[in-house]
Amino acid sequence: HTVSSDRDSPPLETLRVKCPAQGHDGSKWGLNLGLLVRGRVCYLYGGETGYRTGLFSKRQAEAGPPSQSAPGWKLFGKVPLREGGQKDSRTIQQDRNPGNFTSVSTPNLLGTGEYEARTGKLSPTAVPDGCPHGRRKNLEFQPLSTTALILEDRPANLPAKSSEEAQRHRQEYDEMVAEAKKRELKDARRKVKQMKERFRQEDIIANTMVVWNTEILPNWESMRNTRRARDLWWQGLPPNVRGRVWSLAVGNELNITPELYEIFLSRAKERWKSFSETGSEAEMASLADRESSLDLIKLDIARTFPSLFIFQKGGPYHDLLHSVLGAYTCYRPDVGYVQGMSFIAAVLILNLEEADAFIAFANLLNKPCQMAFFRVDHELMLKYFAAFEAFFEENLPRLCEHFRGYSLTPDLYLIDWIFTLYSKSLPLDVACRVWDVFCRDGEEFLFRTGLGILRLYEDVLLQMDFIHIAQFLTRLPEDMASENLFSCISSTQMVSGNRKWTQVRRAVALAL
Repeated sequence: HTVSSDRDSPPLETLRVKCPAQGHDGSKWGLNLGLLVRGRVCYLYGGETGYRTGLFSKRQAEAGPPSQSAPGWKLFGKVPLREGGQKDSRTIQQDRNPGNFTSVSTPNLLGTGEYEARTGKLSPTAVPDGCPHGRRKNLEFQPLSTTALILEDRPANLPAKSSEEAQRHRQEYDEMVAEAKKRELKDARRKVKQMKERFRQEDIIANTMVVWNTEILPNWESMRNTRRARDLWWQGLPPNVRGRVWSLAVGNELNITPELYEIFLSRAKERWKSFSETGSEAEMASLADRESSLDLIKLDIARTFPSLFIFQKGGPYHDLLHSVLGAYTCYRPDVGYVQGMSFIAAVLILNLEEADAFIAFANLLNKPCQMAFFRVDHELMLKYFAAFEAFFEENLPRLCEHFRGYSLTPDLYLIDWIFTLYSKSLPLDVACRVWDVFCRDGEEFLFRTGLGILRLYEDVLLQMDFIHIAQFLTRLPEDMASENLFSCISSTQMVSGNRKWTQVRRAVALAL
């Protein structure tokens, strides 16, 4: 096959496709096909030497009439009208030759008037006032969802279709229409199913919210560990009560007050002001404490949930996130700011008021597991990794052996998950549900969630090598469904050799 572009014709771009073929009568000839989209209609054209497609040139009025001796089928220009007038592309007509299939209608298409009303443009078969009947003026139509396929007769200088060929084309077209109808019906059923599921979830959330507000939260200490409360916790907290439940579950062992938050926020603002005035990075880096990490916050905030566009500069929560992180670096100069903290603080800000978010943030990072990671306590981190690997081998022996074959250790993927409490790795709604149970069960659930993710994608991971596994676990699929993940988490038993998480972690600590 050869494709060439005819640059000699100024009005239109000509694409010439030479395709040797043989007619039903044994004659050999060159077949050229083209597809032209106008509005909701696709025209299939054919010719002996080429076909013209594209838009009308602005210089079309200057072009003279086409040469009658020029080879090929003239699709545009001043060509004589066919007998019987212009054909309607929405009806089925038979030419005088019964073997020639002229045009085919498609169901469920907009009428000409309705199409013009919706698009504000002329339909392919509409002829504007003052426009010659045989000339098409405008091809710049935006095709909508449904497209008709029009099969034209072959030009007179080509062999006509046989009755068998025309029948075959009709059958192929009917199959295409039937397949399109099936797809549309399938999509409609899927949308109805999704809508029903959405309504069902909304009803569940509404009913659950009533239980939390009227029964559990007013009697928090006596109800928090009941079977009913724990079951509702596992199903996911309603957004309206999520922040309050998190605050109560995390607690405030540090006895931080809103007034204390304002004090450290003022100190952070003074630091920022001093840094902006002096501009001395050496002075900031030479401080004995780690408050020098204040300037690093600005760099990391821009990378926090970038798809939401609410924490970046100019966003509604940019200053709020900046304040919470800055106040914490002044509150805990021994820890300072560590990359990943911004995701944790951002999730809390989305569910809590500013001062409450800071209180929960400081107490959450004060937990043993988080403190070990954010202070980069390598010895303690290795103990957590060893305990995780023991449960990994117990629950997923094949995948664990596959990872060991590539020397892929837990620290390569667990660090990012634990540093951000899965808020960076998982979809935000799924991450919030993980946080719900994490606030209930503590650090054990973080590692159980990691095993649940590995179980969910076990079959995929078993087919990958080291590089692809590391890339996959760093960037998990965005279409992950919370129900699928929590089903895998519930199938993961945190028991290894009849020992629970805390017992295994202590045993590992003694062994190391």
